[in-house]
Amino acid sequence: MVSKRMNVLVYSGNGSTIESVRHCLYSLRRLLSPNYAVITVTGDAIIKEPWTASCALLVFPGGADLGYCRTLNGEGNRRISQYVDCGGRYLGFCAGGYYGSKRCEFEVGNKAMEVVGNRELAFFPGTCRGCAFSGFVYHSEEGTRAVQLRIPKAAFSKGIVPDVFRSYYNGGGVFVDAPKFENHGVEVLASFTQALDVDAGEGSASVVYCKVGDGAAVLTSTHPEYDRPDFDRFAASNLDPTVGLPGYDKIVKALKEDDQQRIDFLKACLLKLGLKVSQEETAIPSLSRLHLSSVETDDMSRLVEALKDIITERDGEQYIEDENDTFHLEKPSRWSLASVGDTPTRTTDGSSDHREEEEEEAEKDQAKIIEYDKIVKRLLIHDTGQPESKDTPYFNHHAYVANLKYYEDQSQSSGRTFGKELLYGEVVTSTNTLLEKNTAILRRLPTGFTATATVQVAGRGRGTNVWVSPAGSLMFSTVVRHQMSLTAHAPVVFLQYLVALAIVEGIQSYDHGYQRIPVRLKWPNDIFASDPADSSGKTFVKIGGILVNSHYSSSEYLCVVGVGLNATNASPTTSLNALNPPTPFTLEKLLARILTCFSTLHERFVRTGFDETFEKLYYKHWLHTEQIVTLEAEGGIRARLKGITTDWGLLKAEELGWEDRPTGRILTLQSDSNSFDFFKGLIKRKV
Repeated sequence: MVSKRMNVLVYSGNGSTIESVRHCLYSLRRLLSPNYAVITVTGDAIIKEPWTASCALLVFPGGADLGYCRTLNGEGNRRISQYVDCGGRYLGFCAGGYYGSKRCEFEVGNKAMEVVGNRELAFFPGTCRGCAFSGFVYHSEEGTRAVQLRIPKAAFSKGIVPDVFRSYYNGGGVFVDAPKFENHGVEVLASFTQALDVDAGEGSASVVYCKVGDGAAVLTSTHPEYDRPDFDRFAASNLDPTVGLPGYDKIVKALKEDDQQRIDFLKACLLKLGLKVSQEETAIPSLSRLHLSSVETDDMSRLVEALKDIITERDGEQYIEDENDTFHLEKPSRWSLASVGDTPTRTTDGSSDHREEEEEEAEKDQAKIIEYDKIVKRLLIHDTGQPESKDTPYFNHHAYVANLKYYEDQSQSSGRTFGKELLYGEVVTSTNTLLEKNTAILRRLPTGFTATATVQVAGRGRGTNVWVSPAGSLMFSTVVRHQMSLTAHAPVVFLQYLVALAIVEGIQSYDHGYQRIPVRLKWPNDIFASDPADSSGKTFVKIGGILVNSHYSSSEYLCVVGVGLNATNASPTTSLNALNPPTPFTLEKLLARILTCFSTLHERFVRTGFDETFEKLYYKHWLHTEQIVTLEAEGGIRARLKGITTDWGLLKAEELGWEDRPTGRILTLQSDSNSFDFFKGLIKRKV
């Protein structure tokens, strides 16, 4: 089996700067979405998590490479080196360029700033020496320049590259004697055209490509990832107003003039590393209005009543200010949310001017690096009926409700169907974040309350993982209130297994003829599908992930069960509609089917626990029957997977001895303490 590399990991641990990380995320997302998930990774995760199999590119941003050394020297760098040597890709900007070289020489002779020493990665087999241009000051723009780079076009077989362009520089080095390392797999991708303030040896390389085993690295001394629309804001946030920095406006002007050339060069570097670059830059979408609706009017009335005590008024408008987000309540109704049961009053003046102003601000923000948590979310409450298609063109609420009622009628459940209250947004941060991080609202939501979206801009996943969330993915999060009294026979840990079963069962009972759709479960919480590109049916690729977060409150667990599933979109792996269903899946019907399956399974689980019936159903769908794995935490012993325990959902593995014969020893592994690299057959203990 082969894992498809879909993550681009940007290091955000010790040594990195917030601004450099944000610029990396912003620029790479614009160029690589929806083919890759561009997300951050910590040093702890690099050392302990099985990130390598799904990582297409590891990025080290600007900052201070000594911080990188302190965190990653030893095991971290060993794993990075092994990853690249085995076919991975590394991209280092500025400090990441120093870090990826065999030796770092920074401000030699300057006692206050000097950093000199060998580096473990050594992708560039020589020295990165800086500062290439004098004047650098930490946490300042004082050493900033718009340096001109010359590009040898013969080094690029793909993409459009300029002859020269100006790039943002602040403290980077020069790759000393880079042309001399041609026989070591080094290619010069760009060179400084100005005279340098340090000895560069032969050449004046500012960007190099290094072949490393089966992989490769690109190291840069400048910042081609620093995106033009944010220069002014970035500079303003770091400038010391007492310095003055004469000529800084000319630097910004020069960078803006060469912005397209910068983008073309960065694209060409990504193509050189073997990544799939979007033909058109992917715009970072603005957050849309949220729509809250319910199948039954009475359910909406109860929900509004429950929220009443956390609503505040400001300038005649109503808000809920919660832990993570602030929501501006919009309600096309004759009565105010804060006066449910009282004399009806009008909530808003109905004017469109305020909304138009908000939309104009959203357009301005689109070109900037956005802090989504600080944006006030607009929430429109539909107290009667469903949103019309003109208001939610990418999600048909009427079709969703009709299918939910149909499946509800077909089920034998006597309990309350999940998904009757629905929060929908065309573009949201993360459905999980909207629910799980806003605890005042969460405590007032009923079991089955569901949030869904067409596009997520900050999707969340388990550990270092994230699920790419382009249009066509089915993304939703559902609230489950699980009583503490159920723990003895129905532990809350099994919720991840229940929703996994609900997804597979929901897909295969979507309609007549869907029972053979080849989807399977990977322990503990991933959904895999047979790769349609492999006619043998032996290769599986990930098409979905599950994330369960819980809070303990007043004798119950408040759980948010998040799901991301490739339904109609082909990238970044494959989708349900690529598996040759009788007719294409639709998001509204699929969501309704999975939620009705989930509520039926949950109702039974509360009564019986994870009994033999659940066991058989789970093993029917999982990928791991009799799989042999290596248990790293047990000294690298081999073991055969036997299933999960029915008390706490632990993974059972039988130790194997000589010639893989069972020793009789059974080990149990917890999902939160171990990470499972399915494609390598490795279970690694998290420390």
